[in-house]
Amino acid sequence: MTVIAAASAIVAATMAAPQANAGPQTCNDAFCVPGIDGNAELGAPCGNTSYYVFGVDGRNGWGRLLFCGSPRRYDPRWFRSPPMAGIRDEGSLCTTEMDQVAQAPDGLFLTCVPMNGDSRWRRGDA
Repeated sequence: MTVIAAASAIVAATMAAPQANAGPQTCNDAFCVPGIDGNAELGAPCGNTSYYVFGVDGRNGWGRLLFCGSPRRYDPRWFRSPPMAGIRDEGSLCTTEMDQVAQAPDGLFLTCVPMNGDSRWRRGDA
């Protein structure tokens, strides 16, 4: 009888417990993107042009959004960023986000590029 009472108590507690709702998180702007460098300065040298490339000109709080790029094989430096769409998956469609940039969940720099009749998030450092 003790076993039945204990089992009933466990079942009742499980049914009464609220279910955790761990749905996917969304991030549709720069303010929720992790790893943004708060000490970037337009034109100054920077390090990584593939992962966690975004920064803000932090002299006045949250300033202008920048990205670390290396044009024509010169040393990387901070440039003004196009508008940021937030966090996106590499290879996913971006038909409404042309000329924008994003960051993949692993920190990869992405840009919305039209190719072969559709627009997809592709590596921004390629």
